[in-house]
Amino acid sequence: MLDTVKSMIHPTAIIEDGAVIAPGVTIGPFCTVGREVVLEEGAELVSHVAIAGRTRVGAGVKLFPFCTVGLEPQDLKYKGEETETVIGPRTQIREHASIHRGTVTGSGVTRIGADCLLMATVHVAHDCVVGDGVIISNNVALGGHVEIGDRAVIGGNAALLQFTRVGAGAMIGGLTGVTRDVIPYARVFGTRAELLGLNLIGLKRRGVEKTELAEINTAYKFLFSGPGVFAERVAKAEETYKNNAYIRDILAFIASPSKHGILTNVAGGDE
Repeated sequence: MLDTVKSMIHPTAIIEDGAVIAPGVTIGPFCTVGREVVLEEGAELVSHVAIAGRTRVGAGVKLFPFCTVGLEPQDLKYKGEETETVIGPRTQIREHASIHRGTVTGSGVTRIGADCLLMATVHVAHDCVVGDGVIISNNVALGGHVEIGDRAVIGGNAALLQFTRVGAGAMIGGLTGVTRDVIPYARVFGTRAELLGLNLIGLKRRGVEKTELAEINTAYKFLFSGPGVFAERVAKAEETYKNNAYIRDILAFIASPSKHGILTNVAGGDE
């Protein structure tokens, strides 16, 4: 068992003066840690990890070889302003993933939640907000200012347009292009994303009972395949499903500000 911070830093690692390294941190070969970086207790940099800028890496986070965190954003408007990157506790960031710091034209912070898994070569652009327990598969690209809710799952090679939102518990299929906001608990797939229904497996894992699940499914079908204008269906659903927390989540998401609008296209034109 290693007792000191110094004994857990490989001699080939470069740690700039000013970096804050908590007890129990492990920094492997050829890592670089910038002067404004904070590594909380138990964080591990396996090897060849680069962390820069005003970046906080949470307790128990594990960063795998060749990932980069907190480097300058790929935004021509960025002029070196002091912005931030925050990684929540126990998150894993796999090989060659890149997470860029925020910008002053956005929130100023790129934030990854707790207990997330970002697989190899994931790119998280400036000002993104990723919730807790999110899984992002290999080769996914998140444009700037993307927001992903808790426990969402993003399939491999998906691409999310800047300013899009993905609701909590949603599942995005592999190779999917997301250009509109995806409601909580939905499943989507397609070159241009289409709704496939609800993420029923995810809801069951949350402990949703059969009767409540049936009500959520009924509300979903009414919202996206029912008669009349979408706005009118939303208003009716707000009145009908006041007592179902999951449906309220969906309706609150729909009511929130959106740059691109809500995804309403149903695969095959029917659900």
